[in-house]
Amino acid sequence: MSWLARVGRASWPATAEAATAMQDDLRPLVDPVTPPGTRFRTVAGLDSAYHDTGAVAAAVVVLDATTLRPVSSAVAHGVAAFPYVPGLLAFREIPTTLAALEKLDIAPDLLICDGQGLAHPRRFGLACHLGLLTGVPTIGAAKTVWGDYTEPGPHRGAATDITIDREVVGRALRTRTGVKPVFVSVGHRIDLDTACAQVLAMTPRYRLPETTRHADQLCRAALRAAARTYSGSTP
Repeated sequence: MSWLARVGRASWPATAEAATAMQDDLRPLVDPVTPPGTRFRTVAGLDSAYHDTGAVAAAVVVLDATTLRPVSSAVAHGVAAFPYVPGLLAFREIPTTLAALEKLDIAPDLLICDGQGLAHPRRFGLACHLGLLTGVPTIGAAKTVWGDYTEPGPHRGAATDITIDREVVGRALRTRTGVKPVFVSVGHRIDLDTACAQVLAMTPRYRLPETTRHADQLCRAALRAAARTYSGSTP
């Protein structure tokens, strides 16, 4: 069964209540352990951009984990059928994101989401949901935080725990000296130490992972191109 086929219209929640119930049901399936012998040769970044009309463009960009050069990419277009609700981002993004993943000609070894994993009010953010659907190790690397943390030290690599109700759910990770941290949490099939190491490996020059930066640029460009098509204008 394809990844996209797992998100059927009949079973995909249409209300916030149903979506919350699904998160609660799926949460126990998250595996916060890196499988023995796992090697990350390719790492994919995923991001989505939205138009006021509800149109969405999802992009995935795969990088070589050593050179950080793009080796594959794909874009999918759709319409956001689920409203924006804090804590339920996955239900807005996943259908189009899976469509983009299915277009890839390279299967990535690791996914890095611009969103939360376990650092989430119900311990089941976008990275957890996407990891369960694909079976691929997945990390949440977010610009904002759910939970409590103390500011890490000022130098690259410094980190402090993120907690919710005194439970460690992620880390505030300083990826650039003197720059606001990135908030890393486990999505699925990876442990927190490995997740932080991978995010640091993906941030040699900027605050955000190169995977996120490439996917962000691609989905925004794809949405602009689609908007021009819909309006009948040309570049």
